[in-house]
Amino acid sequence: MKTSRSAIRTAATGTGPVASFVRFVVFGGGTGIAASGVLVVLTAYFSISLAIANAAVTVVSTIAANELHSRMTFRSDRRGWRMHLQSSGTAAVSYLFTTAAMLALHATAGSPGVMTEQAVYLSASGLAGIGRFAALRVYVFARGIGGTSTAAVGRTLTPAIDRGAVTVAA
Repeated sequence: MKTSRSAIRTAATGTGPVASFVRFVVFGGGTGIAASGVLVVLTAYFSISLAIANAAVTVVSTIAANELHSRMTFRSDRRGWRMHLQSSGTAAVSYLFTTAAMLALHATAGSPGVMTEQAVYLSASGLAGIGRFAALRVYVFARGIGGTSTAAVGRTLTPAIDRGAVTVAA
């Protein structure tokens, strides 16, 4: 039990890529779950059309997730519209990736079953999430020398992942 407490503490307070990824999943997933609940409330209890409710929830939840990722996941000092546009751009690319995966499935499989659709969608979402995490960590919220964020001021970016710490198994 002591090991799991230590792992939770490391994920909550650590600065490495694994701790950041755990926070990315928790905050991104938590925002998604909350957005899903709000969408149900808006459509079921306030009779707002699904398209309008989804658009509003998507905008608000994306802004909230961007702030959480900036402040909590990557512990960046970046704020403002530029950060939101860059972070939202990674979400848009993820959306295009998952949409392309679903379109490719339907183009090649004709009438896939629900389980196949879910497998493809969740796999594409997972891959898109990993790609989004990498883009946010290395580009949007990259840290320069001394741990300061350099993306906002336009200086040369230093990847947030220490290349000496990455091991590739053959």
